[in-house]
Amino acid sequence: MAHHSESRSRRTALTGMAALAVAPLLTTVTPAAADSASSTTSSVPSFAVPKAGRRLRVTGMEVFVVRVNHRGNWIFVRLLTDRGVHGLGEASHGGGTDEEMERELDAFFAHVRGRSPFEIAAYRRSARSRATRGKVQATAFAALEQAQWDIVGKALDAPVAELLASTGISTGTGTGTGGSKLRTRLPVYANINRATVDRTPAGFAANARAAVADGFGAIKAAVFDDFPALTAPAEDLAAAKESGIARAEAIRAAIGPDIALMIDAHTRFDVPLAVEVAGRFAPLDLEFYEEPVPPQNVADTRRIRSSISQKLAGGEALFGRDSFVPVVREHALDIIMPDVKHCGGLLEARQIAGLARHYGVQVSPHNPSGPVSTAISAHLCAGLPHLARLEYAWGEVPWRHELLAPQERFESGELVVPEGPGFGVRLDDAVVAAHM
Repeated sequence: MAHHSESRSRRTALTGMAALAVAPLLTTVTPAAADSASSTTSSVPSFAVPKAGRRLRVTGMEVFVVRVNHRGNWIFVRLLTDRGVHGLGEASHGGGTDEEMERELDAFFAHVRGRSPFEIAAYRRSARSRATRGKVQATAFAALEQAQWDIVGKALDAPVAELLASTGISTGTGTGTGGSKLRTRLPVYANINRATVDRTPAGFAANARAAVADGFGAIKAAVFDDFPALTAPAEDLAAAKESGIARAEAIRAAIGPDIALMIDAHTRFDVPLAVEVAGRFAPLDLEFYEEPVPPQNVADTRRIRSSISQKLAGGEALFGRDSFVPVVREHALDIIMPDVKHCGGLLEARQIAGLARHYGVQVSPHNPSGPVSTAISAHLCAGLPHLARLEYAWGEVPWRHELLAPQERFESGELVVPEGPGFGVRLDDAVVAAHM
């Protein structure tokens, strides 16, 4: 754990009360505004700041690098305040090294140090330009915004899901200021990819069976991760294609016809190859086919979608609502996959979801992440009537469930949205320390 002193240590509270500054970025996505990148229609949530929360100031930050496996570590962030209210965020899988991520977290912490955690919009305005520099920066930016939401929820004694439903960003029809009826349980799928070290068809099949035995009713894997560059010799490309298809076929044979199956191509293909592979996958009855090409290549993505029988999904690496506008406006994808760690923050994710709802596109948040990001994503998903499924990183380590209190909970194959104020979870420091 990185302990940060002076600028990142506990400090004496500053006097005065910071205004609740979330309102300027709480935009309602309307038909007129949906295509406008400059739309900033404001909607002010009616957050009544309790007396105890009026003088909250962010005084410190702790960073926890939890060792997971060869695919990378989980990086958790905890913002501290002068009144003992702490907030969690996750900065995992942002690219670069752990040291680079810690440096970026330091840089973004400077934007919240000594400020009220209620000033989320002020933070987003002052720090966003740095967040646009790359994935490392975007991920660090989001982690601190997440932690502020957690603190605000705790200060208001309200789950973040309820706060998001009060933003005025419409995601459908139902109850709540934001037009959403909150879910208490979420459909999920088990991403077995990160846990699968044996990349043979038998290795994928074994993990798929194990995930089903754990109660999951949907499985995803990236069976083409060793696919060579498209400039490779034709015989190498053909062999890699057949290898990936064999893995997918082995998974389907292992789980049977009643378990949903999704395949992620991790943008390894071009249009003709993507269409060919989709045709080969037709007997597997995929729930969706993910990112055969980069989805920001909208024309190519549309060509694929119009040529295949499966639903097409993608968008895990897109940053900001504006990046999703052409994808959903052109109906290039059936399902978008914003990641609360990479897409520009929790508030941005809510805006992206509202945009998708307007265009009739489903949302399935990308989340092959640690348990903190999963809890955060659950609060986002709780208010989405157009949710497909939430991703869950299955099987990476046997002690994952011990990292949070209360532990992650599933009922009838669905993830239970954590209850309680904020994100409803806290780190178990002893367990975290044991795996750092």
